[in-house]
Amino acid sequence: MMMDHRLFIFTIAALFIAFIMTSLLAPWFIPMLHRLKFGQEVRDDGPKAHLKKQGTPTMGGLFIVLGMAMAIAVSLLGYGFDSEALLVLFISFAFGVIGFLDDFIKIKRHHSEGLKPLQKLILQLAVTLVFGWFAFSHSSAGGRVWIPFMGMGENAVFSLDLPIYLYLPLVVLTVLGTDNGVNFTDGLDGLCGSVTAVVAAFFAAAALIFGSGMSIAAASVCGALLAFLLYNVYPAKVFMGDTGSLALGGFVAGAAVVMGMELYIIIVGFIYLIEVVSVIIQVLYFKRTGGKRFFRMAPIHHHFELSGNSETRIVAAFTIVTLLLGLFALLGIVIYI
Repeated sequence: MMMDHRLFIFTIAALFIAFIMTSLLAPWFIPMLHRLKFGQEVRDDGPKAHLKKQGTPTMGGLFIVLGMAMAIAVSLLGYGFDSEALLVLFISFAFGVIGFLDDFIKIKRHHSEGLKPLQKLILQLAVTLVFGWFAFSHSSAGGRVWIPFMGMGENAVFSLDLPIYLYLPLVVLTVLGTDNGVNFTDGLDGLCGSVTAVVAAFFAAAALIFGSGMSIAAASVCGALLAFLLYNVYPAKVFMGDTGSLALGGFVAGAAVVMGMELYIIIVGFIYLIEVVSVIIQVLYFKRTGGKRFFRMAPIHHHFELSGNSETRIVAAFTIVTLLLGLFALLGIVIYI
């Protein structure tokens, strides 16, 4: 399969544009967040070491989304219209707005809880259904789900072709599960940004292999996150907040859906999966045992933290795991090419 050199050039350009734009926005945004007193509200029941993070500027996801949006717009103007990239931009932006509302309520109330769970779920579900409907009719997958290590495209050995009434439930499960997983992962300095930068690089590589303009969107997210990490690694000068984590969750799930790679999230997004599963196990075990805890604290990154590991060690370990699984997932794509 011949690589589309023009697409490759615009993909790399998108990464650099997103990095540069986010790097330029950050020094302006962070002082503004300070002036507006948009500080992080730390949970009282979280690790005691995190109490010192109280007041650190949050909503840094604003300049992540702006940086990646500018890069996608500039690159698509040069490369050409791509409905898949625009669909993913839509769900990322919409989920970012939901996250912004959640962050804003937390800040105004000076409390670690923002939108009520039911309110957030209804908003996420509404966005997901709209996205899923358009993804079915305007994406290359269009209801098709590729099976890992069974090939993709014309070389696929086996795939699932789902009608709309089965496709939409799968999209809802994929988007809501992934988005919450990314949100749970945003608990240590640099963790969500590092893991998701690797996931974005995976989707950029996968899209390039098949000549999809989605590579431009994915590279833009990767570039924006690399710039954000300059300010978010330990000790963080700014947090992405739900504005960033929900937007990134929308991107990861959206990219997987439009490319028919929902099942690949289980591999490359394994960290998101174990974060969600650890919370479920903790809650169920707590209820069944009358107050006992399976983990020292959930999500699982806090369990490792309270077991004596530093934030930087946990972030490095989770990122390395994601990198290795991303390479493994790429093998599952190219094996039949």
